[in-house]
Amino acid sequence: MHRPRDGRIGSAENLCSKPRMVFMQLLKSLDDLLYEVMSWLVFYPVTLWRSIRHPRAMMIYADAELKDRPEQQYTDTLTPPLFLLLTLILSHLLELTVLGESTLVASRRGLAALITDDTTLLIFRLLVFSVFPLVMAARLVRNKHRKLTRDTLRQPFYSQCYPTGPFALLIGIGSIGTQLHRPEAQLGGLVLILVALLWYGSLQARWFARQLDVSLLRGLWIASIGMVEGIIAIALMAPLLV
Repeated sequence: MHRPRDGRIGSAENLCSKPRMVFMQLLKSLDDLLYEVMSWLVFYPVTLWRSIRHPRAMMIYADAELKDRPEQQYTDTLTPPLFLLLTLILSHLLELTVLGESTLVASRRGLAALITDDTTLLIFRLLVFSVFPLVMAARLVRNKHRKLTRDTLRQPFYSQCYPTGPFALLIGIGSIGTQLHRPEAQLGGLVLILVALLWYGSLQARWFARQLDVSLLRGLWIASIGMVEGIIAIALMAPLLV
């Protein structure tokens, strides 16, 4: 009786084991993804609270974490860009709950025609609020007289994402208030936006003063220029939406 060679048996076993290995790797990936997403429920409130209560400490923390090995970075918080994204999602959910669909989604004029659903609106808002960390980070690099590269920009950009989260949330809540049909809500929304701008501006002034080892007045001047640049960049996009 003819018996198959050992090599053929091994080949058949390998063919059977490959789908099993792929399936196990898929399960492992799903396990990791589920744990990562669910851990956000714990670490997002922690990161938000720390960013509100100790924003300067969080900016220093972001700098220090980037010096660690990748697997040891941000073990007790969310990474800064992810934190900013989740904050904008939270702000968007609040808007949907209170106001319903955004007028930008309903509009079909200008660049707003590209914003067809909540996902594209979130991407747009992420780009808008990322302008502030980018501008502030670039201004720091220039004032340190360092070459502007992806590496030199990354550390200050990550630092800036933490305070930009609460700033974006306050602006979002304030904007919701201004769109309500009650004078007290509109006034409260404007006050909240003003508070957000003052809080963010004063924080930037202290940050620049510390990073550049200059006076607080000099830091305020540099921060003011950065905020004006960010507002101008956003203002240039605004006419495209109407």
